Amino acid sequence: MTQITKAKPPELDENGLRQALRVAGGCTLGFTICKLLEWPYGIFFTVYPMLILGLVPTISKSVIGQFFGSALYCAFVVLVLQGYFSHLPVVMTGLTFLSFCVLFFVMSNGRAFLFGALGVVSLSIQLHYSSYIDQTSSIYPLIVSNITAITLTVMIGLLMHFIFPDVSPRSARSLPSKSKESIRHEVLLCASVATLSFVAFQVLDLNDSISAQASTVLILFSLCWKAVGTASWRRALGTFIGCNIALVSQLLLYNHADVLLFSVFILWLLSFIFARFHILGGGAPGIGFGVLTTFGILFGQYLGPDKTFFYSTLYRFSSVSVAIVVSLSAVYIMHLILNRFSVTRHHTYL
Repeated sequence: MTQITKAKPPELDENGLRQALRVAGGCTLGFTICKLLEWPYGIFFTVYPMLILGLVPTISKSVIGQFFGSALYCAFVVLVLQGYFSHLPVVMTGLTFLSFCVLFFVMSNGRAFLFGALGVVSLSIQLHYSSYIDQTSSIYPLIVSNITAITLTVMIGLLMHFIFPDVSPRSARSLPSKSKESIRHEVLLCASVATLSFVAFQVLDLNDSISAQASTVLILFSLCWKAVGTASWRRALGTFIGCNIALVSQLLLYNHADVLLFSVFILWLLSFIFARFHILGGGAPGIGFGVLTTFGILFGQYLGPDKTFFYSTLYRFSSVSVAIVVSLSAVYIMHLILNRFSVTRHHTYL
């Protein structure tokens, strides 16, 4: 008689459990400190710990150096572009493209992926925010907030690794070898789409669409067309799940969003659940990471004592869906153009 056995659901190992606890504790601590001290740009303080603790399972001098290096690089670029070339849109667009090229190059060769990944997200967000600063306000609070958030994130990362250390050594990840043609292809494709995203959001005057704008660069982490297509679907699905979970969270909070303890508990619980899902998926940016960053942005940027994110959540999902479809189309067009030339032909081209 044939016995039918149900497959057991995957479980985290000890290292995976510790990493999930680090992600949940880190982003919650960053969110709490930001709200208690009433610091602006809460998106930095909530999402950055997710990046350093979710994308990198271990912390080292190299990881810390890449984090601080990305902060200094982005601060320098934003200050120069906005300070000297904001009145010259064509020149500013060209320099923005070159700045993205540097970041995607270090991502493509793999030796400083975290520097490039954090730099792409940070530079995209800061350029978006800074472009809407008028003569009555200053760009420096944005720069200071970003550097403060990265400094605090590194301290939180070290604290989380101290409280929840790995129980066994992790094996080092091997870097895939790429041809020069493939690296050129990935750099030009991703930098072009990231620059087009920045220009489009400026031309259309979408100053309150930071979530959609960030999503257009997050899907580029896969670097090539075939992987970006899968990443886009996962990002859209993660955004859909994250937005619905945020709506449920808002219903649970109801009119008690001014009680920080309630928000902190809900954020920690959701972060732990989806950090587990993210780690079970291999730790690469996927559906779980999309869910994490979605409600991380909503909690960090839109939730406060005198405001909720109900309408922000509905707007976020619709805007992100449109942004991903348009970005995916741009990626495909650039993919076709670059593969017409042997010097920029990707190794996945058939």
